[in-house]
Amino acid sequence: MTETQRPADRAGTTPPATSGVDRYFRISERGSTLGREIRGGFATFFTMAYILVLNPIILGSAQDKFGHRLDSVQLTTATALVAAVMTIVMGVGGNLPLAIAAGLGLNAVVAFQIAPLMSWDDAMGLIVIEGLVICVLVVTGLREAVMHAIPQGLKQAIGVGIGLFIAFIGFVDAGFASRVPDAAHTTVPVQLGATGALTGWPVLVFCLGVLLTVGLLARRVRGAILISIVAMTLVAMLIDSLADIRSWGLTTPAWPDQVVAAPDFGLLGRFSLFGAFGQTSVITVVLLVFTLVLSDFFDTMGTVVGISAEAGLLDDEGKVPHLGRVLLIDGAAAVAGGAASSSSATAYIESAAGVGEGSRTGFSNLVTGGLFGLALLLTPLLTIVPLQAAAPALVAVGFLMMTQVKNIDWDRYEIAVPAFLTIAAMPFTYSITNGIGAGFVAHVLIKSVLGRAREVHWLMWAVSALFLVYFAIDPVEQLLGVG
Repeated sequence: MTETQRPADRAGTTPPATSGVDRYFRISERGSTLGREIRGGFATFFTMAYILVLNPIILGSAQDKFGHRLDSVQLTTATALVAAVMTIVMGVGGNLPLAIAAGLGLNAVVAFQIAPLMSWDDAMGLIVIEGLVICVLVVTGLREAVMHAIPQGLKQAIGVGIGLFIAFIGFVDAGFASRVPDAAHTTVPVQLGATGALTGWPVLVFCLGVLLTVGLLARRVRGAILISIVAMTLVAMLIDSLADIRSWGLTTPAWPDQVVAAPDFGLLGRFSLFGAFGQTSVITVVLLVFTLVLSDFFDTMGTVVGISAEAGLLDDEGKVPHLGRVLLIDGAAAVAGGAASSSSATAYIESAAGVGEGSRTGFSNLVTGGLFGLALLLTPLLTIVPLQAAAPALVAVGFLMMTQVKNIDWDRYEIAVPAFLTIAAMPFTYSITNGIGAGFVAHVLIKSVLGRAREVHWLMWAVSALFLVYFAIDPVEQLLGVG
C-alpha cells in the first residue's frame, strides 16, 4: 500500500480540523476528507447490499419445529433496520469504517440448525443470549482467554466448513442438487437436479449466475455479488414474462405493483429469551449458543483487525483503536439482530470496499447506514429476487470462505485431522455444531494420544466434554431414564 493510500501514517501533515464533525470523527487527522468518506460509504453499501436479499431467502426458506416460516417482507425490513441502526452506532461509537449487517453463516446456523429444534421466537432468543455473552466476554476481559483457548487451525477450519455448508445450501436451494426421492433403494443420497439431470429455466438462471459471479470475482470487480444478483434477477424476470414457469420456488421474479411501500416491522420484538430450554436439552442449548458465539466472535475479530490494518489505523503495537468498544458494539448488534428476528448481526469484511475508496473514519458509516435506512422503503423491489438468482452468491461466499484452508498446517496431524473433521462434518451432516464438536473432540483426543494433553486449554477440555455428551445424548438420556 502506498503512502497516499495510508493517510493515517502521515496524520501530522494533514490540515487542522475545520468543523465539529471533522473533529469528532478525526477526518482530517486521519488524512481523509468528507468526499472520500461519502464515496467510501456508498462503496461499502453496494458491496454488501446483497444481504438484504440473501438473509430473507435463507431464513425464509426454513421452517421451525412447528412448521412455521418467517415472512420475507418482514425479514427484509428487519434486516435493513438492524443494518442501518447498528452501522451508524458503530460509526458514531467506534469511529471505524466498519459496517454491520446480518452475518452469513450465522443465519445458516439459525435457519437449518436451531429453528428445526424450537420455535422461531425461541431461536431468536438464543441469538439475543449469544450477543449478551459476547458483551460479557468483552467487558470482563475473557476475550483473550477464549481467543487463546482454540488452536488457530481449528478457527480457520470452522470458517472453511461454514463456507462449504453455505455453498451446499446454495446448490440445494437453486435446484442444482437435490435429495434422491427414493433414497432407501440407492446408496446415493443426493443427485444432480431434480431427476439426475439439470432441467428447467430456473436452474439455467442459477448456472449462468454462478458463471457471472465467479467471472466478476476473478476480475476483482467491486460489488460483484450484488451485480450478479441484479443481473440474473432481470434475466429471470425476462424469462418468466416469456414462459409460464411454475418452479421458481418461494419467489416469482415479477415486477411488483409498487416499488415503494411502508416498512413492515411485524418481526420486531418477537423473541423468547429462555423458551429454547423448554424445547430441547440444556446441553444442546448451551452448545448451540457456544456455536453462535464462536462463529461470531472470531469472525468479528478477524474482520476488525483486517479492516483497521487496511485503513492504516493500527497503532505502533498493531492494536485496533478502542477495540473493546468496537467489540461491545458488535455484541450489541447480535442482540439487536435477535430482538428484530433478523439473525445475529456482525461486522462485514465488505467494508474493505469503502476503505479502498478512502474511508478512514466512522463518518462513512453514516452514509452506509443511511442507505440501508432508505432500503426500508424499497422492500417490494427487494423481494422479487428468486432463489436461483441469489443462490450463486452463496456459492461465491462459500468459495471466499474456503480460501482460508491454505493457512492450515496439513503436515501436522494434531492440527490437520481435527481441521478436516470440522470442515467435512458441517456439510455432510448439515450441521455447523456437529462440525465444531467433531473438531474439538478430535483435537483433545490426538493431543492426549501424543502425550501432550497439558497443551490443551482447560476450556477445550470442558467444551469437548459437553460435545461428547451432545453426541451421545440418546444413550445418556436412556441411562438417566429421561429419554
